[in-house]
Amino acid sequence: MTRDSRPISDSYAETTQIVLPNDTNTMNNLFGGRLLQWLDISSAISAHRHTKRVAVTVAVNHVSFDRAIKLGDLVTIKSHVSRAFGTSMEIWSDVWVEDPLTSDKIMANSAIYTFVAVDQEGHPVLVPEAIPTNPEEQRRYDGALRRRQLRLILSGKMKPSEATELKALFVE
Repeated sequence: MTRDSRPISDSYAETTQIVLPNDTNTMNNLFGGRLLQWLDISSAISAHRHTKRVAVTVAVNHVSFDRAIKLGDLVTIKSHVSRAFGTSMEIWSDVWVEDPLTSDKIMANSAIYTFVAVDQEGHPVLVPEAIPTNPEEQRRYDGALRRRQLRLILSGKMKPSEATELKALFVE
């Protein structure tokens, strides 16, 4: 069976939230858990747009909290599939913060999630290949296999000796 393919741009999702008092800790900063929730939802939308199926979170591979997000800030999350493998997809999300008074926008955080598309019984199904169409998509696509192999090694699902892409980084 051959896989369909779709341009990565078909998976783009953008959501914006305002940080309300219920979203913050005692320092009036956004709870990390609330940001993770928003990232998971945005990533799920990207996965669905790519596969046209239900997709479930398999792993949170990386989240950086590079900048505090304050009460009243506007938070925009831009997500897209960066690469698809068999039944799984890597989803990349960038978090932008907008000051509501100045409209200044600053990249605050980023995250990488893994999703798997499933059928009605919850069994994994083949996903379309993701085709990069610009240099940024290509850069993220190129690194996705290394990130996948590292995730699989760390979860005990792959032996380090099987990580062909990672070996290339360490062996001459």
